[in-house]
Amino acid sequence: MAETVVQVENLSKLYRLGTIGTGSFRQDLQRLWNQHVLGKKDPFFVGAGQKDFSSGPGHIWALQDINFEVKRGEAIGIVGSNGSGKSTLLKIISRIVRPTTGRVRGKGKVSSLLEVGTGFNQELSGRENIYISGYLLGMSKAEVARKFDEIIAFSGIEQFIDTPVKRYSSGMYVRLAFAVAAHLEPDILIVDEVLAVGDADFQKKCLGKMHEVSQAEARTILFVSHNMQAVNNLCDKALWLDKGVMRAFDESSAVVNKYVASLQKHRLRQVWASPAEAPGNEWVRFKCVELIPHLDETSDIIDIRTPLTIRFRFWNLRQDVSLNLGVVLYSYSGDCIFDLLSPALQCQQGLVEGECTIPGNFLNDGSYYIMLTVAKDSSIPIYKFDECLAFEVEDYRGDISYYGKWCGAVRPKFPFRLEQKEHALLPG
Repeated sequence: MAETVVQVENLSKLYRLGTIGTGSFRQDLQRLWNQHVLGKKDPFFVGAGQKDFSSGPGHIWALQDINFEVKRGEAIGIVGSNGSGKSTLLKIISRIVRPTTGRVRGKGKVSSLLEVGTGFNQELSGRENIYISGYLLGMSKAEVARKFDEIIAFSGIEQFIDTPVKRYSSGMYVRLAFAVAAHLEPDILIVDEVLAVGDADFQKKCLGKMHEVSQAEARTILFVSHNMQAVNNLCDKALWLDKGVMRAFDESSAVVNKYVASLQKHRLRQVWASPAEAPGNEWVRFKCVELIPHLDETSDIIDIRTPLTIRFRFWNLRQDVSLNLGVVLYSYSGDCIFDLLSPALQCQQGLVEGECTIPGNFLNDGSYYIMLTVAKDSSIPIYKFDECLAFEVEDYRGDISYYGKWCGAVRPKFPFRLEQKEHALLPG
């Protein structure tokens, strides 16, 4: 059975908002005397040592009663929205921040990559900064010297290694900084959001290196990321934090499914009871719009294989008019993926409904929103319902071990033939 190397027990962290300390020099002295000389509880730190997690005025619980264990060689992904307590948890495990209650037990050498570029001096060259940063991250001079050529090769900036880093572009700076951290040899590596920086090729290289560290070298990794594909591919288990509370700790695919599903629930359907309150104008008013993913279980996530049906109903307020409905799909980066127009329909006053289906294995992973447009006589726009639906499409690679972002606005699955024609080697 694998050895436990990180054990988090009843961990909570309370932050005081606003003033640092008590706001009084006399009370600050009394607080230090009580805590560090008399060994008493902090009388000014409201909530310390208590299990009541209601935030009083001027205080906020960043973490609330967190419990989990990590085995040697496991890679643990930590997911959650911004402000959920992920970075606070890593800082406590790294012994940068003290918890309010609870404790963390660890076994082995811990290295934390919580900020890319730790220890870099703008006036010094890349070569000199490799030694300084490596030392601050826990490497000896001999270790840095032994791995120096590997670090430079990984960074891809050999030509500029003797140039002061103040002349580096932001991309070059990040490459060199991560290259140093990537060659640490800790028992436990803690990584926070490092893959949010750098270009696509660099992120791919970072993912590959982390996979090598966790799988081939059997080191323990705690990894915070908003890239769910990276968490699924790199991590054995995942921890989901929500406003400081641990919602789930299980196999990475199961936790990622729950987390992404929680983000999607409120964005897939809108309904209005009457034309008076519905979006529209003097021509049409929408009664409902919904996105229906074709899933086996409602708790499953939408990924690139999932067919999606867009269904809508609207009140037509004019008599005897020819209408077309358009479904326009945009990515949140601003690209129009497609603009699909329905056949024309001669409509009378009353309720009109329609639907269309986006097949599976068509969209690439990413964030999308839908705009519905209404036109009369196939040419005259009369209403645009912008961002009426929004959804996420998660990646799915199957047995493909490529971890970088898949290029393209769409991800079609066309028939593709590949076969061996001859077995003989060509003459050399």
